[in-house]
Amino acid sequence: MKRILFVCLGNICRSPMAEFLLRDMAASQGLAAQISVDSAGTSGWHDGEDMHVGTAQILDALHIDHSGFHSSKVKASDFEHFDYIIAMDGDNLQTLEKQFGHHPAKMFVVTDLVPELGYHGVPDPYFTQNFQETQTLLQAACQVLLQRF
Repeated sequence: MKRILFVCLGNICRSPMAEFLLRDMAASQGLAAQISVDSAGTSGWHDGEDMHVGTAQILDALHIDHSGFHSSKVKASDFEHFDYIIAMDGDNLQTLEKQFGHHPAKMFVVTDLVPELGYHGVPDPYFTQNFQETQTLLQAACQVLLQRF
């Protein structure tokens, strides 16, 4: 079982979208028993809150159940618990590295999986309002990630 934690700033837009996209993709490819997926934020600003409506709309349009989600902050125990801690952008990765140190095989930016797309991180749709762009980038990266299992 591989355990994956997706991390963004507030854990309401990008990381929950990645969590539910990967979980759904793994299930549809018969890999659900091999992968455990969760998400968290570096800030804790939205602890206990539901995901952003834009993320929920994307997941609803894809018929992906996201019930029961509650935002949470990265915990000290996450480094030992997860095999991969995947940041949504360079700022998130820097924050994680301050907490856990530099471990490029375990912690990296999600778009590192799809360098051909030309992105250095997933733009935050909280600010851009482009949740479709987020979905496109995360689906491509999650597909590459699944190929590793």
